[in-house]
Amino acid sequence: MTAGPTYEDLDPVRFISNRSSGKMGYSVAEAAARRGAKVVLISGPTALETPEGVERIDVRTAEEMLRAVAVAVSPASIAVFAAAVADYRPAEPAAAKIKRKNEALTVRLEPNPDILATMAKDKGGPPGGGFCCRTDHVAENARKKLTEKNADLIVANDVTAEGAGLTWIRTSLRFFRATPATCRCRE
Repeated sequence: MTAGPTYEDLDPVRFISNRSSGKMGYSVAEAAARRGAKVVLISGPTALETPEGVERIDVRTAEEMLRAVAVAVSPASIAVFAAAVADYRPAEPAAAKIKRKNEALTVRLEPNPDILATMAKDKGGPPGGGFCCRTDHVAENARKKLTEKNADLIVANDVTAEGAGLTWIRTSLRFFRATPATCRCRE
């Protein structure tokens, strides 16, 4: 199970991330542990308490999360990817704090590894599902992600729904599955 955001350093003081609190992944991990599952939670930076009965591995960046997942996923019977991994990272993080100047600053970004797609690529591992945040064409984009990432399940979070989203306790979710035999979820 993955949860929380990742931080991608711009310099030793600043980073690129997102508004993920990690609550979704932590809630799923807690529910699974309560039902008797042995849960390994690979978490990006968050202030949340580790749920009872859950083994937690803390990471900071997308690359660290990918390495931790690669180790944890092999003995797993299912993999759930709920982390809000930063899609991009600075190509050349500064070694010292970038000082303010009265001119524009251009930062070149490069893509981070796609953890769900990497783990689901060969289908040799456990069934895997992921979460995605969407702001438009939620169903269309979730189905596209399901296919492109070779996932078994995608849970789409419509972050534009009134009173729901990354910074809210309530959320608006839709489930998309690859095949009827993959899971007992419904759209």
